[in-house]
Amino acid sequence: MCDVRKTAYQYRLHLTKGQQRILAQQLEECRWVCNQTLAARRDAWEQQGTTLGLYDTHAMLPDWKAERKTLRLVHSQVLQNVQVRVDLAFKAFFRRVKAGEQDAGHPCFKGFGRYDSIIYPQYGNGARLDGNRLILSKIGAVRITLHRPVEGRIKTITLRRSSTGKWGVAFAVEREQHGANHVPETAVGMDVGLAKFATLSTGETIDNPGFFRGDERDLKRAQRRLSEQPKGTPERAKRRKVLARIHERIANRRKNFAHQESRKLVNRFGIIVFEDLRITRMLKNHCLAKSIADAAWNQFASYTRYKAADAGRTYVEVDPRGTSQHCSRCGGCGQEVFAHPCASVSSLWSHD
Repeated sequence: MCDVRKTAYQYRLHLTKGQQRILAQQLEECRWVCNQTLAARRDAWEQQGTTLGLYDTHAMLPDWKAERKTLRLVHSQVLQNVQVRVDLAFKAFFRRVKAGEQDAGHPCFKGFGRYDSIIYPQYGNGARLDGNRLILSKIGAVRITLHRPVEGRIKTITLRRSSTGKWGVAFAVEREQHGANHVPETAVGMDVGLAKFATLSTGETIDNPGFFRGDERDLKRAQRRLSEQPKGTPERAKRRKVLARIHERIANRRKNFAHQESRKLVNRFGIIVFEDLRITRMLKNHCLAKSIADAAWNQFASYTRYKAADAGRTYVEVDPRGTSQHCSRCGGCGQEVFAHPCASVSSLWSHD
């Protein structure tokens, strides 16, 4: 018995300077198509009262290519995918409007350098993997760091440029998921916090690394130096890149920490129980918002969730009410419910 699961593999790309220039130009062409598509849909509604659909905008591409020769530098399916993304943005906007949201967020035009990804929607048509090389249409062979094999059937390929100018690739794949063998029978409950990143029902704790707090001084210094430079100057662009590198370093460390700790949990336990926290509400507490955002509990829970599903483990989210109360089973010893040794599998779902 098996089912098909969707997952993604991410890798770092190592491009030559020439390949970087070509990809940067392709991103700008995609940005132009994105803005043109937005303008066409806006003008059709304002001038004629009609709504353009996805296939209506697809039909405009040949005329745009005839007028703008540089569009031929980009694979045709990549340009079509740009319009697919615009169409999805409009559908999400209309859905939010229908739901009555005050700030529905109308799709907006992209400024220079604000378009940072290219999607090949069909593997083998414009992009394919050949050993440790990624073969891209109109670009050539790009070296890729395959730190783990790609397992499954590749569906789409996404190239992304980070704010620091680094390039990466993500393979969206479908693969058969078979029943897991030797699933541990043990269960664990997680109570996240700020003094300690997490406390397990086994009594173990995970220290809070505080990555943002550790680099906060460097961030403030870089931000001050950035604000000193006039807008639009080359020096300001350099200092913006320095600031972006610090943010990227913090994000990478936090991501690595979440991956490692979630893997440890999935390897040890068959049932993993988390609190169903409302992080958005908690961030409204201005005294703790920075520390809560730095802890990134949602990221940790998300990684644990998909790793558990992939390994055949059970991931459960429970109402957080009562999970951080003093233990009544032992006469109010002062320890949190999930952290207390008396917590059993059944008590992870209901504990007074």
